[in-house]
Amino acid sequence: MIRNLLKYVKQYKRDSLLTPMFMVFEVVMELLIPLVTASIIDDGIEAGNMRHIYIYGALMLVMAMCSLFFGMMGGKYAASASSGFACNLREAMFENIQKFSFSNIDKFSTAGLVTRLTTDVTNIQNAYQMILRMCIRSPLMLIFAVIMCLYLNVRLSMIFLVAIAFLGVCLFAIIIITMKIFDETFKKYDDLNASVQENISAIRVVKAFVREGKETQKFTEASGNLYRMFVKAESNLALNGPIMMISVYGCILALSWFGAHFIVEGTFTTGDLTAMFSYVLNIMMSLMMLSMIFVMVTLSVASARRINAVLTEVSDLQDPEDPIYAVPNGSIDFNHVSFSYQHEGKGKDTLSDIDVHIQSGETIGIVGGTGCGKSSFVSLISRLYDVSAGSVCVGGNDVRAYDMEMLRNQVAVVLQKNELFSGTILDNLRWGNEDATEEECIEACRQACADEFIEQFPGGYHTFIERGGANVSGGQKQRLCIARALLKKPKVLILDDSTSAVDTATDAKIRHAFATQIPGTTKLIIAQRISSVQDADRILVLEDGHVDAFDTHENLLQYNAIYQEMYESQMKGGGDFDRPQAEGGANECQ
Repeated sequence: MIRNLLKYVKQYKRDSLLTPMFMVFEVVMELLIPLVTASIIDDGIEAGNMRHIYIYGALMLVMAMCSLFFGMMGGKYAASASSGFACNLREAMFENIQKFSFSNIDKFSTAGLVTRLTTDVTNIQNAYQMILRMCIRSPLMLIFAVIMCLYLNVRLSMIFLVAIAFLGVCLFAIIIITMKIFDETFKKYDDLNASVQENISAIRVVKAFVREGKETQKFTEASGNLYRMFVKAESNLALNGPIMMISVYGCILALSWFGAHFIVEGTFTTGDLTAMFSYVLNIMMSLMMLSMIFVMVTLSVASARRINAVLTEVSDLQDPEDPIYAVPNGSIDFNHVSFSYQHEGKGKDTLSDIDVHIQSGETIGIVGGTGCGKSSFVSLISRLYDVSAGSVCVGGNDVRAYDMEMLRNQVAVVLQKNELFSGTILDNLRWGNEDATEEECIEACRQACADEFIEQFPGGYHTFIERGGANVSGGQKQRLCIARALLKKPKVLILDDSTSAVDTATDAKIRHAFATQIPGTTKLIIAQRISSVQDADRILVLEDGHVDAFDTHENLLQYNAIYQEMYESQMKGGGDFDRPQAEGGANECQ
């Protein structure tokens, strides 16, 4: 895992190497200063040699300035390396997410991916920066300080070795306990992000149903769970401070007691004892830094696992070795297809033994009850998922034989949930074809009957769309998404209940425009309204993942019970909308 993550240091290797180098120079300067101090005390102050004091005082000043410079440069390069590392991790994760199939995306919640791209990467960034600066500085400081102490007095140095062993055992126990808690903590982060994302994206619904109190309570519970987990983890980590203080003050007391005896005996000097005190602080500071590193690493290990899971996730869908780059026509064949969302085909099939054949240019209606498999059916055509059994062919070739990008450019899908992005209307339309001219965009909007409301906007096609299409209605959003799909000039156009928010008259106009403007395109229309599909060449009736019937509107009315029931319930209820379709209204879209 660590080796895989370190690959993303990339162009920041130089900064990553310069940081510890400057840290080494800083440590050398800091370790030499106590020796200079001891010399000033013993050979300068006690001997009354002012010249010695001036010379070594100036030397100490130069060494302190050098130490400051090396520390600043180490901090600069550490910040550059850690920030660049974090940037590369985010880019790599985002790029890999773009390659995910729908089944890969289903493994990670949206909130979980957001947490990984933000909080988890920030944890890794902080840990990496601390490791670059402290993992070299602290061990070197510790080792050389102990060596200098041994050089000054071996017997007194035993005090430090006992303190180091005591701290090591305590820190190891704390880390083992805390690491398990942090693993659970980041799952709570996902829950909190999910609550925030869901509430903000659906704020209009929340206010419409006066659910602010409930949503606040839901958020408070998620936030409270995260609070309790962090308190539990930090309570364990807080023991680090008292343990460190016990070691520091214990060393100072022991050093003062035994050092005083050695001075009285004449085996130790005052300057050496002063230097020893400086090295005590260096050793304890090094141990404190190491303990902070352990805390940060403990926190970041859980984040590293979550990031690595995204980076190493391989898309379930891969292009073949020798892909086909052209779709001959819009014919569609389902050859005894079965499909399940469960991994490795386990669980109940969403679609079972679907054997349907559609000619190029046909208009096919798809109806059925909720959960019968309509959306799953059309998702297989553009290879958003792979079949569990059988095969799906477009243009006479198995969809698994095509280059996926090319296939999806020729099979345009307007999904059930429509999404618009921040930018102008033209920016959103050009998602279908980034090279489309303004005239082509206008023509696509005419076919989708979107031109009638766009022209009423003060900015026309340059009107700015808020994120998610917040400043347009549901029906307007649907028509813009249909126009966007039409700009791809696809061989197959799939509308997954994509006219549910428009009135019956506009729906009829759109269907009439499709019939006259893109007659060679195969059109699949999923709808809950019989009026949306009754003029289709054939209508596919799905029931519990099976094909219940596949025939014309007239024939289905005669012999298919499910279709009859749907038709009668809608017709007897006065239709789908109170507003009747205007006579000849279909021609108004021209």
